[in-house]
Amino acid sequence: MDLQTRQILVRKAARAIGRAGLAHAYGHCSSRVDEGHFLVCAPEPMGLIPPGLEGTIVPVEGALPEGVLGEVRIHQQIYRRRPDIGGICRTMPPNAMALAALGRVPKVRHGFGSYFSPGAALWDDPQLLRGDEPAAQLAETFGDGKAILMRGNGAVTGAETLERAVVLTWYLEDACRIELEALRCGLAESAPTLSHEEALARATDKGRIFERMWDYLTHGDPE
Repeated sequence: MDLQTRQILVRKAARAIGRAGLAHAYGHCSSRVDEGHFLVCAPEPMGLIPPGLEGTIVPVEGALPEGVLGEVRIHQQIYRRRPDIGGICRTMPPNAMALAALGRVPKVRHGFGSYFSPGAALWDDPQLLRGDEPAAQLAETFGDGKAILMRGNGAVTGAETLERAVVLTWYLEDACRIELEALRCGLAESAPTLSHEEALARATDKGRIFERMWDYLTHGDPE
């Protein structure tokens, strides 16, 4: 993918996240360029990023370029540890925010939740991550999974591509919605969950599963 095409991809991903209500004034997304660099969206509210506003190339190792938001260190640290990851979203979906503020992560209860089995991780610290050390600790907690909830502070998803990371953000938010409903009706401890084997069988990418959700989230995008 050439750089111009990747710039468009990052802008489309950012706007999709904003339009879907998965982020407001805060958040960012990125796409890996090569082993040592990634492209992060402009430091603006993601839903308001206009066509043509370029993101910034950031090194996986080293200081952040001038103007790049401090929490983009999270992207650096995850890319550094996970060569399989090609896209990252740092977002603040409302249900994920609420559940994380309770110090909880969603159990694997339905189809969309199956993609996170055996479960999303939890970063149990409400502070912003604007230093290398805490960002590295979060990346270690993220481990080999696909998502981490940050207590009172949103979520991070990572996947093979940015498109998939965006879709996983939507899936994660829906899993958190289900978990909050289970808590509201008092069934969080007794309601059924999927076994890891059931989740692996359900978490398919066949039938253009990710592509269809990406098309849905980006429908009408100006680029």
